[in-house]
Amino acid sequence: MPEESKPADAKPAPQDNLVISRHSVGIGDQKVSYTATCGTIVLKEESEKEGTSEGEKPKASVFFIAYTRDDVPDKSRRPVTFSFNGGPGSSSVWLHLGLLGPRRVLMDDVGNPLPPPYRLVDNEHSLLDVSDLVFIDPVGTGYSRMVPGEKTKEYHGYKRDVESVGEFIRLYTSRYGRWTSPKFLIGESYGTTRAAGLSGYLQERHGMYLNGIMLISSILDFATARFAPGHDLPHVLFLPTYAATAWYHKKLSPELQKKPLHAFLEEVEAFAGGEYLRALFKGSALPEAEREGVLEKLSRYSGLSREYLEQTNLRINIYRFCKELLRSERKTVGRLDSRFTGHDRDAAGEHSEYDPSYATIQGPYTATFNQYVREELGFESDLPYEVLTGLYQDWSYKEYENQYLNVAETLRKAMNLNPYLKVFVGSGYYDLATPYFATDYTFAHLGLEPHLQANIQTRYYAAGHMMYVHRPSLEQMKQDLAAFVAAAAPGTASSSKGKPRP
Repeated sequence: MPEESKPADAKPAPQDNLVISRHSVGIGDQKVSYTATCGTIVLKEESEKEGTSEGEKPKASVFFIAYTRDDVPDKSRRPVTFSFNGGPGSSSVWLHLGLLGPRRVLMDDVGNPLPPPYRLVDNEHSLLDVSDLVFIDPVGTGYSRMVPGEKTKEYHGYKRDVESVGEFIRLYTSRYGRWTSPKFLIGESYGTTRAAGLSGYLQERHGMYLNGIMLISSILDFATARFAPGHDLPHVLFLPTYAATAWYHKKLSPELQKKPLHAFLEEVEAFAGGEYLRALFKGSALPEAEREGVLEKLSRYSGLSREYLEQTNLRINIYRFCKELLRSERKTVGRLDSRFTGHDRDAAGEHSEYDPSYATIQGPYTATFNQYVREELGFESDLPYEVLTGLYQDWSYKEYENQYLNVAETLRKAMNLNPYLKVFVGSGYYDLATPYFATDYTFAHLGLEPHLQANIQTRYYAAGHMMYVHRPSLEQMKQDLAAFVAAAAPGTASSSKGKPRP
């Protein structure tokens, strides 16, 4: 039977576009040889029309970079970690070139960029020695796009985002023979929201059980971070980070400045969850004597004046804090990392012109990735690599209308279904985007049975949202994550030792 002729203007079906290269890196005392697979995979969905199957319909082209260690005799015992960042609207560049990958952006030890031009160096703290790594750019970020003719915003919402990233993970796992490998997810910021959602989706939709989830700068319960009239929880949960920021910038009394940060924050946490919480609960019924006592301690811990706190009715909004703490010096503090400061034209305003902590990383990470992907990995595209977009501004949460998104319940259920699932939680003391005390609150209210509580491991770092820009935190995180992978997938870390470094 003759082949049906195609219309003259028919466009070719989207195709995968992959580039493979081989490299090596020194990690610790090992020389690790690895293969990099870089490019796009086409996601397809089964399509039906009027009850007649039309097969699979291309929907999106997803960009990823995978690093697999070469000297592994049995990849079924080799862990594989799927990594993504947040936003929503962020590419995977931050965890890739800041923490996990074999190359990292060169910064100073604090996390300040060096003068341009920026450059990459070998990442001696990469996780590639203990796990293969797959960095995923969700649709609308990086080089990932919907195919022509599809709705550009289709995957720009909580549910469809989880489904599309989950489908990529299933596809990669099948094509590269990793179904019996120990599997991990690592997400940062909204990427932790996605990871928690995936913990349930992968289990229930594809029967894919994970060994571990690594949550960096977590937000699982959005009620902990949304300031609104009548909603006092964020005021309580942000206070310890306000206090840590004031301590870092030396805006506290000499007595408090002398205290180690850990000891100081224990004192602040006790006040926040006790006297301060009770005062906010009482509202206008708070007796004047109690109000005065709370005002005094709130000023003492936050570094803000009593007069200002009186005007805020004891409730400190994050954006006001970022402007107010160093206002007398005409400075603002960063939201992602409050160790960093900036200057606005209007020092009297309530909102910062920009986040100085994001300004320190945007240029170095953008420049080095664009050079790296072409020069070292050999992938070429004339599309702009979308490092961080504004997708969060109209992200769809339609499944959670009239309520706060809370995927902690999804994670709880996943841990009940899979009692071997381990969870690592990493928080930065100076993170005002996803404060550590809010994360602690979320996990304290997870509702797990006692025997599963031991599956959760929490670590804190003396930096911000991307705590790995701080060199000592990067070094500590490598040790913590490597130990977590080894514990969650016992017997795998020693499956390939690598060659001693010369």
